[in-house]
Amino acid sequence: MRTLSETKFSILELAPVRDDKSIAFSLQHALELAQKAEDLGYERLWLAEHHNMDGIASSATAVLLGYLLANTKHIKLGSGGIMLPNHAPLVVAEQFGTLETLYPGRIELGLGRAPGTDQITMRALRRGRQETEEQFPQDVLEILQYFKVPEANQRIVATPGQNTHVPVWLLGSSLFSAQLAARLGLPYSFASHFAPRMLGQAIQLYRENFQASEYLDKPYVSMGVPTVVAETDEEAEYLATSAYQRVLGLMRGQSLKLKAPVQSMQGLWSPAEKMSVDNFYAMGQVGSHAKVKTGLERLLNKYDVDEFIFTCDIYDTDKRIENFSRLMEIKNDLN
Repeated sequence: MRTLSETKFSILELAPVRDDKSIAFSLQHALELAQKAEDLGYERLWLAEHHNMDGIASSATAVLLGYLLANTKHIKLGSGGIMLPNHAPLVVAEQFGTLETLYPGRIELGLGRAPGTDQITMRALRRGRQETEEQFPQDVLEILQYFKVPEANQRIVATPGQNTHVPVWLLGSSLFSAQLAARLGLPYSFASHFAPRMLGQAIQLYRENFQASEYLDKPYVSMGVPTVVAETDEEAEYLATSAYQRVLGLMRGQSLKLKAPVQSMQGLWSPAEKMSVDNFYAMGQVGSHAKVKTGLERLLNKYDVDEFIFTCDIYDTDKRIENFSRLMEIKNDLN
C-alpha cells in the first residue's frame, strides 16, 4: 500500500467565475494557479471542458491550455477532459498535436464520453453532426492513430499531430470508460469529485480487465477529490459553503458563479438538497491539515490509487491557492 508521499498530486481546474469578478480575472487566476502548482511540485494541472455555464470559464480548453503552457516552464498541462462527442477527432488531434509540437512533452489529452452540457447547448456545439456517445470507442481509436506514425496509404493525417504521441487518458463517472481504458491499456481517471457512487466498482473493473499496451504496462488510476484545507476545521467548513452553494445552484438550474461563504447553510437548502450535496461531495476533504491528512490516508487505504487530482471552490483566490499549498504540505508531511 503506497503512502501519501508516494502518491502523485494533481489539480483539476474549472476556471471558476466569482459573482463579483470578470471572466478575465478567472482566466488570469487560472494562470496564477498553474504557476503556483508548478512551483509546489504538482504532477499535472488539467482543465475541464464545460459549456453554457456562467461559473466555468474553461470552455475553450485547448485555447486556455496554450495560454498556460506559454507562461509556465515544465508542469504537465492537459484536458480533464475534452468532451469527445462535441468534437471531430481530427480537430482534437490537430489541436493537441499543435500544442505538443510547440511544448514537447508537456501536453496531455484526457477524453470524456459525455457532452458536459445540456441538450440544447449540445446541439449548438454539434451543428448537424450526428455524434453520439456510442461512437466514443471508435473516436478514441481514431485519435490514437492520428498521434502515431501514419500507416501506409493512410488517407487522413493530422498535421500537426502525426508522430507526436500525445499521452491519452480516459475519464469517466461510470463503468463504460473503465472497461474501454482497460481494453486499450490507457490510464484512467474517475470523476469522483462530483460523481463518486461507482468509484470502487470502476477501479476494480479497470484493474481486473487491464491489458498491457504500448502506452502502459500496468493499470494507472487517478481519482478526483474536492478539497477545502484551512488553518482550522471551522474555517474550512466556513469556506466550503461557497462550494455547497455552487452545487445547489447546479441542482436548481441557477447560476454557477462562486458566491461568498456564509456562516451557515441552514435555511439555504432543504434536507433533501443537503443530502444531494453531501452525496456530490462524498469524497470531499474539508478541514485542517490534520483532518484532511487523515481523510486522504483513508481514501488511499480504501482505493490504493496512483494519483489524487484535486478540485477546490474557495471564493477568496488567495485562500484558494493556499489550499493547494496546504495539500502539498500534507503530501510532504510538513505540519
